[in-house]
Amino acid sequence: MPEWRPVRRSSDCFQGRFTMPRTSDPRFGERMRALLEAGGVSYRALAARTFYSRSYLHELATGRKAPTVDAAERVDEALGAGGELVALVRVVRTGDDECEALELARRVEASDVSAPTLERLETVVDELAMAYTTTLPQHLLPRLREHLGYVGQLVDARATIEQRRRLVTVGGWLSLLAATVHIDLRQDRAAEARLRTAVQLGGHAERPEILAWCLETRAWDALTGGDYARALDLSRQAQALAARGSSAHAQATAQEGRAWARMGRSAETLGALARLERQVAGMTGPERPEHHYQYDPAKAMAYTATTLAWVGDPAAVDFARAALARLLAADDGVTRPRRIASARLDLSLALLGAGRADEAATVATAAVESGRVVASNWWRAAEVLAGVAAAGADEAAGLRDAYETFRPHGNG
Repeated sequence: MPEWRPVRRSSDCFQGRFTMPRTSDPRFGERMRALLEAGGVSYRALAARTFYSRSYLHELATGRKAPTVDAAERVDEALGAGGELVALVRVVRTGDDECEALELARRVEASDVSAPTLERLETVVDELAMAYTTTLPQHLLPRLREHLGYVGQLVDARATIEQRRRLVTVGGWLSLLAATVHIDLRQDRAAEARLRTAVQLGGHAERPEILAWCLETRAWDALTGGDYARALDLSRQAQALAARGSSAHAQATAQEGRAWARMGRSAETLGALARLERQVAGMTGPERPEHHYQYDPAKAMAYTATTLAWVGDPAAVDFARAALARLLAADDGVTRPRRIASARLDLSLALLGAGRADEAATVATAAVESGRVVASNWWRAAEVLAGVAAAGADEAAGLRDAYETFRPHGNG
């Protein structure tokens, strides 16, 4: 199916996709080369930090290609240019993520939206939620911004009450997914703005499922940020709001278990895992197991592996191996590179707990070199590296080299 793209209004029809006109200063490549040389950064290292190919980066540096806005931002950040490279790409912008989020929420407060348009937008929500598991966050975010911009245009169109409810629901899901991607990239202010908009739209649409997922997402963000008590509280709030047996309820239960594990509370951790197991036993596999907002019972093993590894349970190694093997087998035909990277980090931490630091380093190196450990998960790689180094493993140097090469810029 051809990829659907939002379009700009022109007279009474839509023509062309949204664009951000730009012109690049010819000094961009020259300054980029100077920064590379001054920082002793190779094209390989820059490719690992920006997720662009070495050949493309070389073409930017030599002036053979003009940089896009996204490329300028990523290279600028990776080289610590402080906005200097971005300034050499002059852009006409419609507003940043926070302003877009607030504007969408404002216009909902203030009716010609066809059924096929709504159906296509609802399909787009599912497509993007499925793409989340396989697409790098910095590549998914522009698509989300475009679709949110299109929904923002339609908010002012004539619509029935039910049509408007469906449109606002789409906006709520897209805002929530955008917030999740911003969290992955550690763009905290934009993530908070998107989450607030998702809550507002979920309330307008009377969709408690969206509200529960917003709480679960906040719990996950708090967990990755080290605020375990807040993560625990938010995950319980999400469970209270979500319908029993729903995907949001199961996911929030899993987050509760992980929060207990990080707090070192073994009994409470095992209790949460037992509740999750009972819930999963009554669930059928979703039609789209890769959908971010449809809980796949097969994920329970991976969550158990993570949780047991964090709490230091000896059973973690077997669970982590089984979870990784299942993901690598991809029996349902879907490859999940991000989950595979996370599963490898789980196994590494479990192996550390079992006193097998050399193997832990090897497995963690594979996770890091995959390029699929997002910024919000980088602390887990750092934790394994610290454990491997403390154990004096021979493979620690290789892991450290991969860690420094692939580390998202700005993460410790």
